[in-house]
Amino acid sequence: MAEPDGTQAERDFLAGYDPRAFDPIAVTVDVVALTLRAGRLQVLAVERGGPPFAGSWALPGGFVRAGRESLDEAAARELAEETGLDAAALGRVHLEQLGSYGSPRRDPRMHVVSVAYLAFAPGLPDAQPGGDASGAAWLPVEAVSPDEAISPDGQPDAVRPRPFEQGRRTGTYGGGTGRRPRTDHGGGLAFDHARILADGLERARAKIEYTPLATAFLDETFTITELRAVYETVWGSPLHAGNFHRKVLSVPGFVESTGETDSRPGSRGGPRARLYRAGDARLLHPALLRPDREAGVR
Repeated sequence: MAEPDGTQAERDFLAGYDPRAFDPIAVTVDVVALTLRAGRLQVLAVERGGPPFAGSWALPGGFVRAGRESLDEAAARELAEETGLDAAALGRVHLEQLGSYGSPRRDPRMHVVSVAYLAFAPGLPDAQPGGDASGAAWLPVEAVSPDEAISPDGQPDAVRPRPFEQGRRTGTYGGGTGRRPRTDHGGGLAFDHARILADGLERARAKIEYTPLATAFLDETFTITELRAVYETVWGSPLHAGNFHRKVLSVPGFVESTGETDSRPGSRGGPRARLYRAGDARLLHPALLRPDREAGVR
């Protein structure tokens, strides 16, 4: 059978194609991994073991293995290297693409485009350095969140859309070295990772308004009080317990009762709290709006 028109021409073209005719560009993945630890929203950070930005904290990430893995596979690999999660444990981690960052000056080595990912899950283990990192830790987001995300050329690249949670920066941050993050580069994070973190936090805060992904921060079964704690921690705002309870149960498919109660006694000697699991809803209707946004809705 004769080959389709153009096939031989395409083979000839590819045989003579020289990718070195174009300026080199590299692709990396960076992961904004969030979890709740000690009642605080924390982000996974690694301490860079070598230049550029040696000794500075950064989001976990690395170069994509060209020709050997997809972007999703690279992000999962980097997350596993810094947490020790195996393939089975990674299955319970919510992982989604956050955005692409390609400023020519974001990396002093060469033009590097990063595809960032957002990840969160309950009970993630203590951080452990992998690859060329000299340390790893779970850090409260306010410890590494500057007032503005600064690009490598020193100019504001993305102003934070809303303030992060406030809190005292004392004590051990949990996992890894326990040392306080340096603030030499971009408000405590290397490269443009402050901007990426800001974008990841805003994505997480927005998504739990209209999707049930807040349940991804919890174990398989949970109480409404525990679910409310997720919203309060991620949003950084207290919520009225009774109103929140009614809103959650009024959203079809958000949560479903297990028919069981918590093994812990209720507060003030009251009945034990009922246990729920995530329902089958993909979107929340009506949405659970953040307090500042809800006040503006009429």
